[in-house]
Amino acid sequence: MIFKRTIIIVVILLATAVLTAVASHSERISPNKPFSEFPLKIDAWQGITSEMDQNVYNILGVEDYIQANYWKSPKEMVNLYVGFYQSQSEGDIIHSPKNCMPGAGWNIVETKVIPVNLPSSKETIKVIQLLLVKGSQKQVVLYWFQSRGRIIASEYMQKIWLVVDSIIKNRTDGSFVRLISQVIEDEQTTVTLLKEFADKIYPLLKEHIPG
Repeated sequence: MIFKRTIIIVVILLATAVLTAVASHSERISPNKPFSEFPLKIDAWQGITSEMDQNVYNILGVEDYIQANYWKSPKEMVNLYVGFYQSQSEGDIIHSPKNCMPGAGWNIVETKVIPVNLPSSKETIKVIQLLLVKGSQKQVVLYWFQSRGRIIASEYMQKIWLVVDSIIKNRTDGSFVRLISQVIEDEQTTVTLLKEFADKIYPLLKEHIPG
């Protein structure tokens, strides 16, 4: 286990070094459509956008984003965040919620990779699921990295593919997609709700995020 972990760390360090060397030569890719045009009415879901705090915006280094709450009923709400990076040069790397959520007071009590069937797109993707707890509150998070035609459910693989694509495709653009919903009844009901919403937005994400 220690040897495997050491190999992973070495790979990441080498990947970071290579990325730093080639990032300055990577193209800056714009979204296919700005996220200001992302629909707020999606079937039975109705959304309201909100603006990101300026300090958070500066820290993330994101070029375009949508941050919105979507309701299907008073007890069925999903928070959507999609951050798009034209170029992930040094200092503008996608941040993992595994690092950000604890800073907001949430404890990550469970993390796993799950499949999500997307009937509307006739696809199945793998995403990361987190169970967060803060006092008496619980939230379920689904997130994935959607970059250069790939759906990635691993922080390690996201960095490795970033280096590979920066060399082969001369591209370091990428997106981070995150869905959050509060646990009202039970965790499984919340996960089902998030999967339903993921199915609705996935075709729309493809219209905005370059493949």
